[in-house]
Amino acid sequence: MPPNDDRRVANIMDSIPSSQRAVVVQSPGNNYEMIILDDIPVRTPGADEILVKLSFSHSEIRAVLAWGAYNPIIGHEGVGTVIQTGPNVSPSLLHQRVGVKWLYSACTTCSACQRGFNHYCAQQKNTSRHVPGTLQQYVIADARFITRIPETVSDEVAAPLLCAGLTMAGAVGRLDDYRLSSGDWVVISGSGGGLGHLGVQIAARIKGFRVIAVDSGEVKRKVSLESGAEVFIDYRTEDVAARVREVTGGEGAHATIVVPGTREAFAMAPQVVRNMGLIVGVGLPPNEMDWPISATVSAARGKL
Repeated sequence: MPPNDDRRVANIMDSIPSSQRAVVVQSPGNNYEMIILDDIPVRTPGADEILVKLSFSHSEIRAVLAWGAYNPIIGHEGVGTVIQTGPNVSPSLLHQRVGVKWLYSACTTCSACQRGFNHYCAQQKNTSRHVPGTLQQYVIADARFITRIPETVSDEVAAPLLCAGLTMAGAVGRLDDYRLSSGDWVVISGSGGGLGHLGVQIAARIKGFRVIAVDSGEVKRKVSLESGAEVFIDYRTEDVAARVREVTGGEGAHATIVVPGTREAFAMAPQVVRNMGLIVGVGLPPNEMDWPISATVSAARGKL
């Protein structure tokens, strides 16, 4: 480390305040109350931890509306700069731009973690649920699970990719497991929404799938087509299943990704895929939901 770097690190540590400003949810639910507090302590990072000075964070409607148990300080799509490292963390992380996402940490030793699926770890901790989130000026993060952000990617672009982007990348990645190929047809419902339009871009522009976008309204049509969809179907004015069969030569799509968490969206899924077609669910349906397809039809058409 050059001599001047020691002085620079010391100056950074001297400038770290003892308290900070944060957005705090006091009464989550339909009549939620959010306040700004200026006396939230800034914690010193422990083993495997870093302190990140945040520059950008997306909001978190699920937590505000109390759809689950959350920390009073919410947010899990934060981008910032590492300004302090704890024990066991390489000093090379200092001054690096990083992203703080939903997965705060995992055990790294269970069968899921050992197979590379730490997001299924039963011992995982989540940012804004088990630990304070990113709607504050400084946040502690586990150095093993942060994402480095290239300088060519702006904060406002990087932040939503840390959750919505990863979610849709995972959904599209499931198509690889099923051996879909570039040029195959993929229906993405909810294509013009926050997650859906990212899924369209990943599926069409990165993987080369021919995307049939399903949503409603001219705004969603424009967003879907600009994101790379080849065809747009307005579910409010068109027969989606019939239109998909028409576009795909009568067979249906090779796969569909269901982004909305509605009964209607999931009910439509079996109707738009061909025999042996793949259905990937992204949206969270109601806790109790019957899927309108019989075991006989499922077996005959090659669906799970």
